[in-house]
Parts: sequence; structure tokens; C-alpha cells
Amino acid sequence: MRERVCGANRKHGIAETHGAAIQFCMDTSIGWELYRSLLGVLREGSLSGAARALGIAQPTVGRHITALEETLGLVLFTRTQAGLLPTEAALALQVHAEEMENSAAALERTAASRGKGVSGVVRVTASEVVGVEALPPIIASLCANYPGLKIELALTDRTQDLLQREADIAVRMVRPAQDQLIARQVGQVEVGLHASADYLQRRGTPTSVAQLTEHCLIGFDQPTPFIREVAKSMRGLDRESFSLRADSSVAQLALIRCGAGIGFCQVPLARGVASGTVASPPLVRVLPEFYTLKLDIWITMHEGLRNSSSAKATFDALVAGMQQYLQARLL
Repeated sequence: MRERVCGANRKHGIAETHGAAIQFCMDTSIGWELYRSLLGVLREGSLSGAARALGIAQPTVGRHITALEETLGLVLFTRTQAGLLPTEAALALQVHAEEMENSAAALERTAASRGKGVSGVVRVTASEVVGVEALPPIIASLCANYPGLKIELALTDRTQDLLQREADIAVRMVRPAQDQLIARQVGQVEVGLHASADYLQRRGTPTSVAQLTEHCLIGFDQPTPFIREVAKSMRGLDRESFSLRADSSVAQLALIRCGAGIGFCQVPLARGVASGTVASPPLVRVLPEFYTLKLDIWITMHEGLRNSSSAKATFDALVAGMQQYLQARLL
């Protein structure tokens, strides 16, 4: 395989192929559309799938991949009966192409909102539970006040990188560490073990940590950095302790509410106050003297959006809305 070698100190210039370090140039003259097609094929596994996802013709995708391979001097895909398989070089390029994708999307969002007041697209990320339980009425009010504003709501329990512009604004349960972010703490929420009254009536209420082994516990499947951090307060509870496992925090909450077992829930939500558009039954806290965790809630934004009227309006609405959400549930 032919490789085009460039300076060792060029940023993003190293890939691994068959265990050997290969250095190549990320030629800045290469158009973004070529890397966009690369991502399309990596995600869809075929030229036809990438073409459908990108809304362009299949031959165009093929030309983009060929042009990228020729310019970089790399083989990016091998053809098999199962489709196109990425080489190690293609996988090494993927993370940088995704950074370009995030930057391109951020450029579009910023350009769309300039000079038009509060309008255009703002991308907001939050955890699943916050996104489902707290944000809907806040977003609805925001869009009613600013009809020209479009909100992209990315719900994930993975912390998205605002510096890489995966999102514009984030609602987070941890204090941001990066200096380049504007951050505002809006309050604090307590988390503890809870179960439905029906479950406890059927199975009994545990009065000691040891008795938890007799119950169906609900928790995570695959740990994340955030889970590893909060697990320090779980006092012996780990993945193997859970009879029901889900990486979706919304799924865990639904299982607790329907009486499937005992799991972690935000204390305000357990009170059964109407959230968004659905009123939920109250939950019963279990062993509060042993299991309690207090999390700060922060609204954060990339400082580059300081002068964006759309981002500022969204940021202010989230701060005010989350403060009201927390205060209402502390009454």
C-alpha cells in the first residue's frame, strides 16, 4: 500500500496500519465534501447507503472516496461480500472527519442566526432524564417566544464536547472543567434509591444494605466516566448487583415507576409532580441514610457564542427554566 509521508509534527498526521506507524498529510486543500462522503460510507457500510443518507448520487460518493484515496495516498476501504470494510487508515481519519463535521454544522448554525435576531438553529444537549422530564416545557415556551428559532435537542448521558461544537449549549450534572466555556450553576438535585409503593408492598421494604441482595435492583449496564464517578457513592452497588440493567436512564426510571424493582432516581422526580406533559405516581425512597448523592446542575455554552442573540436567548431560557423546575419540585 502506497503512503504519502509528511512531517511528523503535522497535527492529525499519524495513522496505524498493520501495526506500523504511517504518517500522512491532512491536506487542507481537500474539500469537506470528500470527508463527508468518507463518514457516510463508514457509517452506512456501502456507497449506496452513504448516498441515501447524504442525499447525493452513488457515483458521486464513489468519486469522492477515490479522490480522497488518491490525494492522501491511502487505501480507505476494501470490498467484501458484506460491503465496504474500512481500513485502519480510514478508522484513524474518522475521528478527525467527525470533528470537521461538528465544525461544519456549527458554522451553519452560526451563519443562519447572524443578523436576524433570535432565529436559526441552536443545538442543546442534556441527559435523557433532564431532557424528558424538565426541558420540554422550557423549550416549548422558548419556541413560542421566538418563532424563528429552531432547537436541536440531543439527549444523551454521554458528555458531549462543547469545545468541538458537538452542541452549542449543554445542561450538565458536573462542573465544566474547560476555561473556554461560559457556565452558570442553577441549583442542585439529590439522587437516592427509590421504588414504587406497589413493589415494596409485594417484596417488602429493605431496612439494611444487606437486605438489598434480596431485591431486584435496577441500574446501568456499561459504565461511563460519569457513572464511575457517582459509583463511589453507591456503597457496594455495581453492575453485578443489578438484576435489570439499562444504559438508558429514562428506561431505568420507567422500570422503577412500573414496579419492576429498586433503582436510583432524582428525589424531586420521585415526588410524583407532573413533569412535562405526563403526571407520574410518587415513589418511595429506600435507605436514604445510606444512599444519597447531590449533583450540581450547570448550564454551559461555548464562549464563541457570547455574541449570538439566539444562543444567548436559549442559554437564558434554560437557566431560568431549570431554576423554576428545581424550585417547584422543592416545595
